[in-house]
Amino acid sequence: MSGRSPAERVSYLLEPKNWIIATTLAVGWHADGAAGLGWGAVAALFAGVLPMAFISRGVQRGRWDDRYVGAKRPRLIVLAFIIASVAAGLALLVGFGAPRELSGYVGCMLASVALLAAITTVWKVSIHCAVAAGSVTMLTLLFGPYLVPLYLLVALTAWSRVALKDHTAAQVIAGSLLGVAAAVVTYAVIPRH
Repeated sequence: MSGRSPAERVSYLLEPKNWIIATTLAVGWHADGAAGLGWGAVAALFAGVLPMAFISRGVQRGRWDDRYVGAKRPRLIVLAFIIASVAAGLALLVGFGAPRELSGYVGCMLASVALLAAITTVWKVSIHCAVAAGSVTMLTLLFGPYLVPLYLLVALTAWSRVALKDHTAAQVIAGSLLGVAAAVVTYAVIPRH
């Protein structure tokens, strides 16, 4: 990461994959302790790791310019892959009896990605900010208000996306608000132990 600007470092460290992995593991742990953590790892594989591997492979093959996939058509291809991967992970979680709290969370994540894909057809909303804000909101709702300071990381993410000229201020604000709303709805509908 040497040679990268501060904004590039922030965008890299706080990219969606990292938030998704942390949050699926946390929701799994919250749902069923160590066993839930294992299920969370399965969810993280399908929602975070496999999509990032798909993106990285696309960059290596020259299908898209970088790991953030800014152009509309390639971005929609990546989002379609993510939807398929998350759906496959959800099917495994439900089919093999993962905790309902985690399965519900992944189901809502699937709906959120579909919504982001629909918005992407007309406008480049910040997925970085949607995932960061949604993750912080979900973690705060599950584990308590002492996690509220994590919203500073959402603000830092938004700054980095604008500083890199990948998004406008409106796009990062919209992404953040969508992420918060998705997490609040998810928290309201998922079953908890």
